[in-house]
Amino acid sequence: MKTADKMKLLTMAGVLAGLLAMTGCKQQDSTGGSPPAKSTPEVGVVVMSSEPVTLTMELSGRISPQMVAEVRPQVGGIIQKRLFTEGGDVIAGEALYQIDPATYQAAYASAKAVLVKSEANVFTLRQKAKRYKELVTINAVSRQEYDDAAAALKQAEADIEAGKAAMDTARINLAYTRISAPISGRIGRSSVTPGALVTANQASALATIQQLDSVYVDVTQTSADLLRLKRNLTSGELKNKNADQAKVKLLLEDGTAYPLEGAMKFSEVTVDPSTGSITLRAQFPNPDQLLLPGMFVRGIVQEGVQEQALLVPQRGVSRDSAGNAVALVVGENDVVERRVLKTDRAIGDVWLVTDGLKIGERVIVEGLQRVRPGITVKVAPFGEKAAEAGSQPAVNKP
Repeated sequence: MKTADKMKLLTMAGVLAGLLAMTGCKQQDSTGGSPPAKSTPEVGVVVMSSEPVTLTMELSGRISPQMVAEVRPQVGGIIQKRLFTEGGDVIAGEALYQIDPATYQAAYASAKAVLVKSEANVFTLRQKAKRYKELVTINAVSRQEYDDAAAALKQAEADIEAGKAAMDTARINLAYTRISAPISGRIGRSSVTPGALVTANQASALATIQQLDSVYVDVTQTSADLLRLKRNLTSGELKNKNADQAKVKLLLEDGTAYPLEGAMKFSEVTVDPSTGSITLRAQFPNPDQLLLPGMFVRGIVQEGVQEQALLVPQRGVSRDSAGNAVALVVGENDVVERRVLKTDRAIGDVWLVTDGLKIGERVIVEGLQRVRPGITVKVAPFGEKAAEAGSQPAVNKP
């Protein structure tokens, strides 16, 4: 290629480069300069503050009657009548069954007749002993005769006492033919009908009476939880002035709350070795007899009050791959920091935090998907941004 041709090509390339540079400048000028920087993400935060919180524990348990009595006969015989309505209420002393009393009436009459005979016999023996006592002083009768008369009198008096005891026994057995209610309460079904033969102190009960105006709820607590509770009370982290009379609430089998509160009565002093748990007993009023023995319930027992509790909304706490509770906090210069938390329990929609946060720190609960540790954010109180967005008028799109 000739030198002149080379010069022409270089000149044309320079012109093209200049045109392209001018076109780029024009385009840059038409777009307003360099591309805009990314905007600072805005997050909603909750400022940590302490507040008193009443801590509770939910324990499973079952209902038992305040008083229960199994009705059994104390004498044997044939049941003549059943005198109560199954499933009804009975009063202590009320007649429930009548056993055929014929043989017991005869035994009572016989014992009474023996006693009368003994009382009649003792009169003559007493008079004889009195006379012999006077005659023996003048040697009208021998000393042996007097001793025999005195001994016969004492034997007759002993027969009277034995007759009285026999008559009392017969009267008691006769009274036992009328089987009465030992306590007041609601009676269940009868296991026998008229005509059935029953025996004294038999193994099977004729009926069962349960007092349901007030019932017990027996719940179980693990010994580990009991130790933790005692440590917290001892250290002062929890305060409970009336630990022995703590209030208890009840959740029924269908999840509904029982309207009346109960009171804790006592706890067992022995740990069940098979379950490692301790039984706690609470007492509940039951005026409508809604609570029935054997019913499964969950008791909500007050542990105490934590006066400096830190509560974090659950929406602001996540879990890492190791299962640790993690929260993002806005630190100095509005830079996001990652914190690992220790949580004690969930209370409603918040977590009770025991470590990892301090009073006054700002926890991110809104806008978490747009931030990561180390970046700078714009802070707004939780809910304020959503409220502002809701108050802005809608823009009509063409």
